[in-house]
Amino acid sequence: MTDAVRGAELVRDLPTVADTREFGRRLADLLRPGDLLVLVGPLGAGKTALVQGIAAGLGVFGDVTSPTFVIARVHRPDRSRGGWVTLVHADAYRLGDAVDPRAEIDDLDLDASMDEAVTVVEWGEGMVEQLADAHLRVRLDRRDDDTREVTLIPVGGDWAQRLGSL
Repeated sequence: MTDAVRGAELVRDLPTVADTREFGRRLADLLRPGDLLVLVGPLGAGKTALVQGIAAGLGVFGDVTSPTFVIARVHRPDRSRGGWVTLVHADAYRLGDAVDPRAEIDDLDLDASMDEAVTVVEWGEGMVEQLADAHLRVRLDRRDDDTREVTLIPVGGDWAQRLGSL
């Protein structure tokens, strides 16, 4: 894995899917209740693999799969695995047909659990940012050689400082 810093952004190459999961596990160490992560990137870029790593790092119950068809899944902490915070994993891919897609997000009541959970939303750019005063935008891209590139973009709050320890 190689790192680069562009302003407050952190850019890292992730050669394999296992590296993507491991990066998610390490990212979980920085997370706390109330955090919002907005994942962007094309199909197959590794968004769900990253969330699987985050879930492992948070020690939550259940297999993490893409919630495309159920829209959102809640993974409670597994205390036997050191879990201490709930993970809300949502996928806004199927949303957005409405005139105001933010209204569809409001209908999901994701903000009801924001203070007690880490909320990760795939395909949520432009729809979920209003759920929190600050968030981490996570851009994943997949190159022709299957290497992934993750770019972490802090938006408000203390994200820039937290990323410094990653």
